[in-house]
Amino acid sequence: MSTEAGPSVEDGVRQLLLLMPRLVGRAKRTPVPEELNGCALAPRHLSLLSYLLFDGPMTVTELATRLQVAPTTASLMIGDLSRQGLLNRDEDPADRRRTIVSIAEDKRPAVDAWLARGAKAWSDALTPLTPAERRLVITTLEAYERGTCEGPAC
Repeated sequence: MSTEAGPSVEDGVRQLLLLMPRLVGRAKRTPVPEELNGCALAPRHLSLLSYLLFDGPMTVTELATRLQVAPTTASLMIGDLSRQGLLNRDEDPADRRRTIVSIAEDKRPAVDAWLARGAKAWSDALTPLTPAERRLVITTLEAYERGTCEGPAC
């Protein structure tokens, strides 16, 4: 039962169980820009491209850390996207052993267009909140993710 302060835990769970499939469904239906139609893109690529778009070029190790995957896994993903022409891999001029990864300039507008709707929706949803409320939303979603993760794939 709801109160003036908000829904009960049971009501909140019910509302979120109904909301989450709609959110996921809408995210999956976000059209890929025509320039990227020939690319084999998966949700894991979306995170990688988001980091590069918002934070700029970075090393394979930095990407692996942010994606919370092994460097070899990040390297495989980067190689895949690089072969598709989405990413550039360049030698770090300061340290030739390191590779700097960036979005290919000719693909950057398409990647930006693809991610823009989700970024705007999150911005619109989070802007009216206080920093503490934004932290609460983020930590709640992270806790939900941890709670739904079972087995070796997590």
